[in-house]
Amino acid sequence: MSHYYSENPNVPLRTKTIEVTVRGERFRFITASGVFSFGKFDNGTRLLLESAVLDRRWRVLDLGCGYGAIGVVASRFVEYVVMTDVNRRAVSIAKKNLKINGVENAEVKWGSLYEPVKGERFHAILTNPPVHAGKEVLREIVINAPKHLYDSGLLQLVIRTNQGAKYIKALMEQTFNEVRELSKGGGFRVYAGIA
Repeated sequence: MSHYYSENPNVPLRTKTIEVTVRGERFRFITASGVFSFGKFDNGTRLLLESAVLDRRWRVLDLGCGYGAIGVVASRFVEYVVMTDVNRRAVSIAKKNLKINGVENAEVKWGSLYEPVKGERFHAILTNPPVHAGKEVLREIVINAPKHLYDSGLLQLVIRTNQGAKYIKALMEQTFNEVRELSKGGGFRVYAGIA
């Protein structure tokens, strides 16, 4: 069975280009079959991006970047973005999306979760986690985040209210000094954990 969180999705490659406006800026994205949110801009991702805390001086990690929506948008508002994904097709498409959006302050790395950024630290980690990959993956994202954050750095994530929001919030409360709900709407919640 192939999923968007597989290394090599075994569905034939189809692409579709979409145009969106986020935080008052326009973007164009190539989306691809076998990569999360094919043919559309995910509502959870939009809520995360519209409510995320971003700062011009920050280095940001887009964890599980998919076709690159979070990293590309964040790149307009922060100093530098590193994007990672385990899905090789996602990495390839995300690199194309950096080009078509003229992004020069970001890079895409292949690998599982935090492996591609061993030893690196960030001011913020942004993610729309792969809920269907299971609780163990969600747990790893949350509990390993502080090792990759500067003091007072933020893990900012979006989760479906009825698909693990309580679990994620409890896990974040055990892991972080403080947890805030940044926004909610359309069946999603955005949480920030402060390291």
